Amino acid sequence: MVNAIILLTVERDKINSVAESVAATPGVTEVFSVGGRFDLVAIIRVKTNERLADLVTGQLLRTEGIRSSETLIAFKAYSKHDIEGMFSIGMDD
Repeated sequence: MVNAIILLTVERDKINSVAESVAATPGVTEVFSVGGRFDLVAIIRVKTNERLADLVTGQLLRTEGIRSSETLIAFKAYSKHDIEGMFSIGMDD
């Protein structure tokens, strides 16, 4: 399982529509509207690095209203819950 965090800078008048579009993308588990340097944070959980690359460059960055992004790839998850077990049920990405 590949986990990533995508930090997005979005055109101000398109934050809600971009958030909804990103949230509807397979592999995106959550999208947060945040304060600070970035406008949106997307949590990504996919099976392979290739799927992550396709999702970021082939899908997300083609979304109208996204001005820039920064991708953080997680090396290891520290959690009280079995994140992979919870999110891999029924996943085919």
